[in-house]
Amino acid sequence: MNIIVFNGSPRVKGNIELLLEEALKVIDKIKHKVKLFNLNRMDIKPCQDCGGCDSTGICIIEDDMKFIYDAIREADRIIVASPVFFSSVSAQTKIMIDRCQSFWREKYLLKKELKGSIYGRKGLFITVGGRKNDTGIKCSGETVKAFFRSISIPNHETIGFTGIEKKVDILEHPTAIKDVKNAVERLIQ
Repeated sequence: MNIIVFNGSPRVKGNIELLLEEALKVIDKIKHKVKLFNLNRMDIKPCQDCGGCDSTGICIIEDDMKFIYDAIREADRIIVASPVFFSSVSAQTKIMIDRCQSFWREKYLLKKELKGSIYGRKGLFITVGGRKNDTGIKCSGETVKAFFRSISIPNHETIGFTGIEKKVDILEHPTAIKDVKNAVERLIQ
């Protein structure tokens, strides 16, 4: 299987990165091809809603998204990991999602849905928020759900943790590491 992972956190060795490190341990690198994109380190411009993808479904902006577009087309499994910022995904994650407007156009206007391999296409959203309630997780989850549907991922799971504010607080959570590993195991089955 081809698995792509988006780290949408700007924090180095923060909660999201720590969870992803544990998540990736579950994946057998001999059986599966894994590509990790650290969105904070990439040159991705915002969508200009220029109409350049209207007739082709292919974005005309030249930047690091070209690597992401190819990976999405080939992916069987996609993991999106982002902290919650103001009840949404991080800016790094959102800019990548917005640039996938070309996939939305391809699927819904040009009627060319992405096809999966024999494994099908599934997704996982991993998120961490500082608030005690799950409002931010629900709101950011809706953004990621729209992204997944636009890139022809009909099924995904969201796993979120609330009350996680400081850089490595996730390590104090009693079940977070185990929960994320279990979610990844379900994803690759």
